[in-house]
Amino acid sequence: MPNQIWLSQLQKHRAIAVIRAPKMEWGWEMAMAVASGGMQLIEITWNSDHAGELISQLRSELPGCTIGTGTLLNVQQLQEAIASGAEFLFTPHVDSAMIQAAQEKHVPIIPGALTPTEIVTAWSLGASCVKVFPVQAVGGADYIKSLQGPLGEIPLIPTGGVTVENAKEFLQAGAIAVGLSGELFPKKLVSEGNWQAIATKARKLMQELG
Repeated sequence: MPNQIWLSQLQKHRAIAVIRAPKMEWGWEMAMAVASGGMQLIEITWNSDHAGELISQLRSELPGCTIGTGTLLNVQQLQEAIASGAEFLFTPHVDSAMIQAAQEKHVPIIPGALTPTEIVTAWSLGASCVKVFPVQAVGGADYIKSLQGPLGEIPLIPTGGVTVENAKEFLQAGAIAVGLSGELFPKKLVSEGNWQAIATKARKLMQELG
């Protein structure tokens, strides 16, 4: 998927559901729940149970959604993720070899960065956009807002502290989209298998951002 299409997807949908699943069955249920709540950008972290298999399955079962992966730590994992069908790639860090490998395969890569130097480095290496993580540790939406002056042309996706309640603040501060993980999938709801409650959270989020 070319970067331009990916960026237009982000501008349209505005929120990514980040699924970190200790059991593949739970990961599938979590994806189905947020999809039924109207979310169309779904990330399965690479350290989830059978991540590659789950991505492949969701690609065929949720054709209206864009399924990607995250928590990729090296080029080998990145290549395995692309082979399994991941449509976008998140990393927690900036790695020039990984960015290059993703570019060669024409799959959007979103490295994780925190400081202005890291953000600009990721962008200049060819990142499609940059994940700002963990954003809550450095001031939340105010930090994103303060980056807009010097770095306004770089599309930013804050994660790590984004909630259903504050997601809109990040978009108003200038973020192109947000990523939600634990806030969308509380451990209690997942362990109880309360997928309906998760679907309701996803629906509420999309209404807030609408």
